[in-house]
Amino acid sequence: MSVSQEEFKEMLKKKGLKVTNQRLLVLEVLAENRDRHMTAEDIYELVKEDYPEIGLATIYRTVQLLLEMQLVDRINLDDGCVRYEIGENTYGDTNGKHHHHHLICRDCGKVLSFKDDLLEELERHIEEETGFHVQNHELKFFGQCKECREKQNQNGKHVEV
Repeated sequence: MSVSQEEFKEMLKKKGLKVTNQRLLVLEVLAENRDRHMTAEDIYELVKEDYPEIGLATIYRTVQLLLEMQLVDRINLDDGCVRYEIGENTYGDTNGKHHHHHLICRDCGKVLSFKDDLLEELERHIEEETGFHVQNHELKFFGQCKECREKQNQNGKHVEV
């Protein structure tokens, strides 16, 4: 889904935030790179192309503020880096649930998003059984991507992960 700069301005205003170039640029970079799961440094490299005077500390502060305002999500892919993606709430999902999961290839490190959320029935069951209301969840699958499996099969090796 593509969001215009005007829509980003409106989102910031609705959250009570001042509209600044830094905030708009960070949101735009994350929206344009939805499948990249970017670090603050990745965001910085892309933002400084259009805004060379920006500093990395400004990116960190901006990302933290957008995180607190639930416009971006923080994800940990167990690779030692904190990564960010534009938040599900940014696109009008107001129930606060995260509706995609991550598939992480142990061979090449590629990260794919899996959009289906098949855990809603489990969440209902948990609430019925325990009274605990799940507000959000994070799920990561580790394995081997299609390309690495094909490469492995071409080399005649079959290794169980």
